[in-house]
Amino acid sequence: MTEVSSLTGRLLVATPALADPNFDRAVVLLLDHDEEGSLGVVLNRPTPVDVGDILEGWADLAGEPGVVFQGGPVSLDSALGVAVIPGDSNGESAPLGWRRVHGAIGLVDLEAPPELLASAVGSLRIFAGYAGWGPGQLEDELVEGAWYVVESEPGDVSSPSPERLWREVLRRQRNELAMVATYPDDPSLN
Repeated sequence: MTEVSSLTGRLLVATPALADPNFDRAVVLLLDHDEEGSLGVVLNRPTPVDVGDILEGWADLAGEPGVVFQGGPVSLDSALGVAVIPGDSNGESAPLGWRRVHGAIGLVDLEAPPELLASAVGSLRIFAGYAGWGPGQLEDELVEGAWYVVESEPGDVSSPSPERLWREVLRRQRNELAMVATYPDDPSLN
């Protein structure tokens, strides 16, 4: 078995060639990636559902827009909370109810009282569902050219304009990927 280099905490940015409509221009934050598979959430799929309609206690901590995001096509009836906790990502102990994933980004225990995290959270997003890949599946998609793998920034989780995130993430790259940000929504209209 080949060793899998972890991509946890990095972004998968859908290439224009990716044909799956679930991931058209998607930006996925990988929350877990190892030899057993991968799990992430799509950062740029807001729904019209307010966080308060589903998880009332967490609504005040959710960033703008204060809606639930569709994290992916798997388990749409489950919720995941992803929060950024500002500060020293190495030395400080994690607050109760939060588990570090990468740097300042971590998962929130939505069963915990929101008050445990209220003073520590810099931003919070609630996701319905997630994106998942079995062992080797994501690696195959990477070889096929379906995804660009880039570094994440804490602000990606809480972008106030999620509809622009795909272009913004590509534009900040220091190579030819920056040019992909100008790829038209419908190339046939060019």
